[in-house]
Amino acid sequence: MRTEPTNLQSSICMICKQQSDALFAARILNKYDTRYFRCSQCGFIQTEKPHWLGEAYESAITSLDVGLVYRNLEMVGVTERLIDENFDREARFLDFAGGYGLFVRLMRDKGYNFFRQDKFCPNLFATNYDLYDLPPTTRFELVTAFEVFEHLPDPCHETQRMLELSDSIFFTTEIVPSSQIAGAEDWWYFAPETGQHISFFSRKALDVLAAQVNCYLWTNNLTTHLLTRRKLEADPFASGGGRLSRLLKRAMQEVGFRNQRQPMKSLIEDDYEFAKKKAKGL
Repeated sequence: MRTEPTNLQSSICMICKQQSDALFAARILNKYDTRYFRCSQCGFIQTEKPHWLGEAYESAITSLDVGLVYRNLEMVGVTERLIDENFDREARFLDFAGGYGLFVRLMRDKGYNFFRQDKFCPNLFATNYDLYDLPPTTRFELVTAFEVFEHLPDPCHETQRMLELSDSIFFTTEIVPSSQIAGAEDWWYFAPETGQHISFFSRKALDVLAAQVNCYLWTNNLTTHLLTRRKLEADPFASGGGRLSRLLKRAMQEVGFRNQRQPMKSLIEDDYEFAKKKAKGL
């Protein structure tokens, strides 16, 4: 089945509710000709209403996502540093739309009490540590959401949902490039073949989203961002962990101290014992 793109020349921006003008058309899932719109005010790019999502998520992880394992390995270190410098590392954390649970398993291996949530994908690596294994009123120190925001048909609503779970969301999504975009071939991140990428953020769109959900926004202006209702004392994405972190490290060195913070105790052994009890029906 193939469809022709709609005749719509404008739409309403899902972020700032201003007019979005037709930007180009592309073929989604190689069969649905679909218009993309860009907001005249905040620069957010969105597809027309994504009627194809049921098909797109028949396989939650697409064959094009060849960077899945590398991305999880890379984000472990980044997340560990962010937590250690800005959050309570002894608290509970949630990986939202966490796929097979690989990231959660890796973080638990390092000692961080992470859980997983994903309504589309089976939990293969973090059995017993899913959102649904916890009381429904559970809140978290931090929610992570890696390569999620470009999948959201209503980013403001979904962000509010995440903020019901935590005051802080650490997420990745590519910022729309400043270069001219005339078609899907001008930016690899559109990925129309998968049908899953439907929302694309400019820096201004992230600022507007933060204001909509009453959060501060911290970003590296490329791929990695933090929405939080807490007042942080330093930019978590600044080189060396931010000005405050650098000053504290320098002061400690001047008085002859070294940062002796101990690594977290891995949860592998505890998780193994818990899994044995579950297997025995205890």
